[in-house]
Amino acid sequence: MALFLLLIIVAIVLGIIGAVVHGLFYLLIAGIVVLVLDLVLGGVRLRRGRRHPVR
Repeated sequence: MALFLLLIIVAIVLGIIGAVVHGLFYLLIAGIVVLVLDLVLGGVRLRRGRRHPVR
């Protein structure tokens, strides 16, 4: 869970830096990619936790 939150913070910071500094547009793209991958990872972990049968 801590890794998930850390990656979200990194993605937000990279996105802000990339948006403010016009020459660093690639940081905005990198931030978006990290955020999307982080959300996919969170979704996979959430699904994996729900596969236990209900009794």
